[in-house]
Amino acid sequence: MSNGCTAASRQTIRRMRVHCVSIPVQAVHSHGSGDVSGVNSVILELVTDGGITGWGEASPWPVFTGTAEACAAALHVHLRPHVLGADPVQVARHMETADRVIVGCPEAKAALETALLDVTGRISGLSVSELLGGRHRNAVPLSFSVANPDFDADLEDIARITGDGVGILKVKTGFAGHGFDRMRLERLRKEFGDALSIRIDYNQGLRATDAIRTLRDLEGFGLTFIEQPVRRHEREALAGITRAIDTPVMADESVFDAREAMEGVSMRLADIFALKIMKSGGLRRALEVAAIARTGGIDVYGGCMFETGVAHAAGAHLMAALPELELGCEFYMSTYYLREDILADPFPVRGGMVHVPDGPGLGVTVDPDRLASCRTRVLE
Repeated sequence: MSNGCTAASRQTIRRMRVHCVSIPVQAVHSHGSGDVSGVNSVILELVTDGGITGWGEASPWPVFTGTAEACAAALHVHLRPHVLGADPVQVARHMETADRVIVGCPEAKAALETALLDVTGRISGLSVSELLGGRHRNAVPLSFSVANPDFDADLEDIARITGDGVGILKVKTGFAGHGFDRMRLERLRKEFGDALSIRIDYNQGLRATDAIRTLRDLEGFGLTFIEQPVRRHEREALAGITRAIDTPVMADESVFDAREAMEGVSMRLADIFALKIMKSGGLRRALEVAAIARTGGIDVYGGCMFETGVAHAAGAHLMAALPELELGCEFYMSTYYLREDILADPFPVRGGMVHVPDGPGLGVTVDPDRLASCRTRVLE
């Protein structure tokens, strides 16, 4: 006698829609590698012949991973022929095909894997984190990024957000000069003392020749970590900074995938790796990066791109599946940065914590009206 999951797995994907969306945000966020004034994502919708819908998201940033246009084309033109009519629960097989038919486009592959896992979870009754091996936690401390060039406006947001229970701030540095960075850290420590965990992120914004001197000048602010001070390819310089300063250093742009993680462990590139499903090409690939980091005694952190609640839900399930996670995550966009999210119910942030969604698959549902309101085109 066949079990329910085996019988259900005979469903096939009968419809694939690629929704291009543009969502306004609360304020400009500045970074060492550029400004962000809106969120442009690609939302993938898969529907089976049994009527089950799964969702995924590709959230690129042109200066970091790629473009929304490339993600949409990867999904609509190159991956669609291999997805339609296929068994959705054969996730590993689909991802092997995706790697074979298209080079790069990790965000598009992340969207495909997420949607397939969402469908598989809804078929089997299991959450995505359970499909990844099981939950180690149901909630993760939330970090908010301080990135508004108008710091007075940022302070108003910080007062509101810390009032909600958020106890972690990541200050984006390197876009307006060292004096501006020092001033903000001084103000934050003066107002909040040691009640907040404060990290800084240069997004590759420092010159390698100045980095150690600049960073040593900020170590007195009791920083939890310093993220990606130099450019992605300056890996030897990043390793030298890691050795030279006392504050832990996190690699983000310098570690995308398992191969770069292995190199990073071997050269002790950093003390922490930022995990992002968009740069790794999916949740399972991000777990590979985490496993390699763990073997090398390197911590991990839950990073994100400029995302809606769909990608945040996938990231939350990734965080739940990690055996060790001490530094929290930054899935704050849908709650505190987007003017409106596309989920039917708010992404679960309560008391300064991201709560991993319950229910099968991702545990979230896209609101069709909200999706339509920010959609710029649909490909099907």
